[in-house]
Amino acid sequence: MATRHVTIIGAGLAGALQAILLAQRGWQVDVFERRGDPRRFGYAGGRSINLALAERGLHALRQAGVDGNVLQQAVMMRGRMVHPLGGEPQLQRYGRDDSEVIWSINRGDLNVVMLDAAEAAGVRLHFDRRLDRVDFAASTLWLRGDLAEHEHRFALLIGADGAGSTLRAQMLQRADLGERTDWLDHGYKELEIPPGYDGGFQIEPNALHIWPRGHYMCIALPNDERTFTVTLFMPHEGPYPSFETITEGAQALAFFQRDFPDAVPLIPDLARDFDDNPVGLLATLYLERWHLGGQAVLIGDAAHAMVPFHGQGMNCAFEDCVALANHLCAGGDSAAAFAAFEAERKPNARAIQQMALENYHEMRDRVDDPDYLLQRALELQLQARHPDRFIPHYAMVTFMRIPYATALHRSELQRDILQRATAGIDTLDAVDWAALDRDVLATLEPLAEARA
Repeated sequence: MATRHVTIIGAGLAGALQAILLAQRGWQVDVFERRGDPRRFGYAGGRSINLALAERGLHALRQAGVDGNVLQQAVMMRGRMVHPLGGEPQLQRYGRDDSEVIWSINRGDLNVVMLDAAEAAGVRLHFDRRLDRVDFAASTLWLRGDLAEHEHRFALLIGADGAGSTLRAQMLQRADLGERTDWLDHGYKELEIPPGYDGGFQIEPNALHIWPRGHYMCIALPNDERTFTVTLFMPHEGPYPSFETITEGAQALAFFQRDFPDAVPLIPDLARDFDDNPVGLLATLYLERWHLGGQAVLIGDAAHAMVPFHGQGMNCAFEDCVALANHLCAGGDSAAAFAAFEAERKPNARAIQQMALENYHEMRDRVDDPDYLLQRALELQLQARHPDRFIPHYAMVTFMRIPYATALHRSELQRDILQRATAGIDTLDAVDWAALDRDVLATLEPLAEARA
């Protein structure tokens, strides 16, 4: 069989993984990246919310044979450490034990591991090459870099160039993809908790820390350098607190002293970080079409960017990479492969986009709410009583690889069961277990998929 060629735009996480998976299956792969090589010049992606690696992403990394190197750079997180205002922090486990955890990893560190693996697999990496325009009729694209224009002929194009995808913009000139962007009315600022005087973590390292405050919140994710990346989320506009009313570091420090007092001693450069770092924007990108015939297809954020509140953006993108590699290597033509890939992945991308938005409200409003805590406790009891039917929402999304759309549907059914069972009560001692068991058996079919 003749060698097949593919051109990937973007050498970030999805682009690098897609390149590895195809190169390992005998494809000739060229990857073009607008930025310089981070292994030589450092990661130039700007500051970003830490990445949470879960089972879906780990499975994809196992296919590429890089999971071991990646986990060496990661910090395990057992659950959410919730910091109430005026109370003691409490850990809410993600799963039942340490077999059900997620991993915090720095985007730049992960990207370097992936690029090394891509190069080792025979991928040709081209840095400082920004896509300028595409002539789909002539199967030719032009890139700019090193003060010159570069021409490249392509057979297949994969767009892994992020939410602001240049390839998507070029495809839109050719066809209507049904693009829609919904901007969240909240943004974020990044701060940092440095190591303690002894060089270790200042707070519990194996947790995602949350300071929920209703319409706004802080989170902190651990790094292997013994630091935490702290992210403040609040409205762009409106009454205090918002980025409209808190505009400089001194105001931010006063705000933290009032609303996040236990975090203030941990962030010595809080005012300076606030002044130095821009307000980040958050949006959900929807497309009705992800491909142009058999010529070009979009993956990851280029096709379905989402808000970060379920920690699934990277994991979803990595699932895309595995699915697309499987379809391209199945023996059909590229048009059929792209169409099958879109049909498989688009409903699941839509489902996790919805769940990511819903999880923002849960994190900032509900994690310290008595009703939520009662329902969470009941979830775990029902999981023990009906392990093949009642699987907590977070477990389905994070520790399993069932389709996101399936997880969303079952989560909605389970939410209704929990609400019915806890209506008018404030303790599990008051639960009518016989009626509840009947409700579970009548509402939820057994879930055949085993944990990965």
